[in-house]
Amino acid sequence: MKVRVPYGKDEEFNIDVQDSQLTGVFNPNKVEKVDQDSAIDEALDNPFDSEAFEKFMDTDERVVFIVNDGTRPTPTAKVLSHIYPKIKDKNIYFIIATGVHRAPTEEEYNFIFGKDIYQDLKQKNRIHCHDCHNDEMEFLGKSSNGTEMYINKIVADADKVVPISSIEPHYFAGYTGGRKSFLPGVASYDTISQNHYLALQDSARALALDGNPVHEDMMDAMHVLKDIHIFAIEMVLDSSHEIYAVTTGDLTKSFYAGIDKAKEVYGVQIPHKADIVISVAPYPMDVDLYQSQKALDNGKLALNKDGILILVAKCRTGIGPKPFYDLLSSEKDPQAVLDKIHSSWKLGYHKAAKMAQIDIWAQTWAVTDLTDEEMENVHFKPFHDLKKAYAAALAEKGDSASVIVLPAGSMTVPEVTK
Repeated sequence: MKVRVPYGKDEEFNIDVQDSQLTGVFNPNKVEKVDQDSAIDEALDNPFDSEAFEKFMDTDERVVFIVNDGTRPTPTAKVLSHIYPKIKDKNIYFIIATGVHRAPTEEEYNFIFGKDIYQDLKQKNRIHCHDCHNDEMEFLGKSSNGTEMYINKIVADADKVVPISSIEPHYFAGYTGGRKSFLPGVASYDTISQNHYLALQDSARALALDGNPVHEDMMDAMHVLKDIHIFAIEMVLDSSHEIYAVTTGDLTKSFYAGIDKAKEVYGVQIPHKADIVISVAPYPMDVDLYQSQKALDNGKLALNKDGILILVAKCRTGIGPKPFYDLLSSEKDPQAVLDKIHSSWKLGYHKAAKMAQIDIWAQTWAVTDLTDEEMENVHFKPFHDLKKAYAAALAEKGDSASVIVLPAGSMTVPEVTK
């Protein structure tokens, strides 16, 4: 069977997999298509525990919109096409929820806002990119776990805030969306570091909310926002990155309502694990190795012990944060990396830890645009052509090896059918 595997924005690989070996090609579950425009309008008019969006915006005070950066597939531009004509003359301001990520490129700004709206906002100087290191922060309190909530003063000083985000699986927070607009989205570096340290625990994993220490700490920290009026806009996307559901209003209630819809899309049943798993970080989630790691962490859930996990990710801008690369490349084997993480924690180490944990029981290979040296330094077997990587995996595992392909690995969480 010929299997199409996407690579970057417009490229693809095609590999031939014997029918007898192919366990399956698994995408997020197919769900019924909805009228995206109607879904947005209906949600804005029927929020959870809040007045309708139009009424919420009936103010002369500044309203701050928090939007995701270019590493997320969130269709912010689609939502803005509905609301911007009605709010463009109001006192509005937009902040990019980068967390610890870099600032967006011009291409990414156009993706986030849509070209025309971006140019209008840029001309009016109404966009700020959050900088967790250098922006002025305001302390709002602590979570019961001790995480100190310092968030961007632009958000902290606002009377009204509109976070726009999407809900998809997250490898240690359970799901993206909701509370993540604030933490890590517009939080200080130290605040993010304190929260993300909890990701080292095994219970911090995709699709898990109950008992997930990262999620529970985030949710507990949201009580410090009690004096800010929030109208959340949450979206759940299908496998084509089109809107499947929209929930709005109260931050917590809209988030959990969105989770119910997200479960219909992302939790994918597989009959059994495989010896070779090909997991793709699709555009725009392939921006760098740091972000592409999500596809690796989901792919491991479909992999047999001692198997080969092949990450396919263009890594358009390189490796990612320097501490992440420095840690992985500082030791010769994954166990030494894990030992160092536990003895000297730094933000960025959580992703390195999740990657190193896989290398203890399986092999990690990667098809990227990174150099061979870069990939070898972070304990991947490097390739630039999936056909060659797959042929090498078959040569090692044999012609009877079972194969699973995840074309949207960053957004597909395999679960073995019970």
